[in-house]
Parts: sequence; structure tokens; C-alpha cells
Amino acid sequence: MLFVTTGLVFSSGVLEGRDLMVPKEQATTEFEPMEAPSLDVQKRGVPQSLFTWIKMARGYDVEWDTFGRKGWYTQDPRLKPIAPGTTVFAPDTPAVYIVFEVAPLEDPAQFAAQVFPVGADGKTGEHAIVTDSLEVPGHERYGFLELKKPSEQWLPGKYLVKIYITSLGQQPFHAVNQVGTMRFAVAEQPSNPALSDSPAR
Repeated sequence: MLFVTTGLVFSSGVLEGRDLMVPKEQATTEFEPMEAPSLDVQKRGVPQSLFTWIKMARGYDVEWDTFGRKGWYTQDPRLKPIAPGTTVFAPDTPAVYIVFEVAPLEDPAQFAAQVFPVGADGKTGEHAIVTDSLEVPGHERYGFLELKKPSEQWLPGKYLVKIYITSLGQQPFHAVNQVGTMRFAVAEQPSNPALSDSPAR
């Protein structure tokens, strides 16, 4: 005798399970590589991750806010980028700087960057040639990343910088922590003597 009840089949005292709904084959789903937003072009009113502003520069100056009376300074220096927006550097530039301001942080955070060469075909190299990271304490607003030349000089060409933000103790260079990209180029030779003297603090 055979009894059928909601997917369970009783046959000669043997219990076996059976699907009432035939499972459909899972379609292959592959995602295209995620394109992180560019932080090079900043628009008023458009959030740039945690950044109030972020600039590529040839260096930075330190300014101190005052309490309205000369000589009374706050504990939080303000960083001012030198030649902000510079995107073409000389081969002998000691370092490329990324200077930024964020909203005051409640907790410490780590900011990091990786530099990748971009080939003539427009494809980004697989391995970073320069990295830097900075821990920013809670309630501070300014910081910078220093991308030092990888060898005797930068090779002429184009470069992509990936920017990351993460909590302290986490792996900084992980895809989920990437918040944007920036780009710069290295010229064949300095266009003027000033390019070879990259000021920094």
C-alpha cells in the first residue's frame, strides 16, 4: 500500500524524502570589477566618502588655528597642500602627496594608499609599487599620505592610486575598504627647474 503526504513517501515501511518542487539550475552570476569613484573631481554637495576635501599635491604646509588671540593655538594643526591639484610630476620627484581633511572622527581610523602603474593599453598593473598608511586619532581632521618614489626615479607614464579607509587593526589594503581612486602622471623630464624641487614638510 502507498501513502503520499506532503513530500514524504511511505512505502513498505521505508521513509524517503522527495522534493515537490523541482529545483531550477542556478544561473552563473559574475560581477564586473567594481570601479571605485574618482576623488580627483570633487563637486560641491557630492559626498567624497569621509573626506571634506582631498588633494594631490607636491607637499604641504602646517598652519595653526588660533582662538582669536595671537599666540593662543589649538592642538589640531591645519594642513595646507602645496600646489594642490598637481597631476604631472617630474621623474625625480621625491614623493607625491595626498593631503586631506575629514569630518572630526569619533574613533581612530587608518587611511592608506597604493600606487599602481597604468600600461599603454590602459590596464592597471596587478602589483602596487608604492604604499603608505596613516593612523588618524579620533577628533582630528587633517592628514596626508606620502607616496615616495619607488627607486632612483619614477618611470615616465601614468599611475593609479587606490585610497582606503578602515578601522584600526583591520587589513587596510582590502577591496571592501577602498573608497576611491586618484590619478597622476610622470613626465619624461622636468618641464621647468621648479618641478625637480618638490617642497614638503
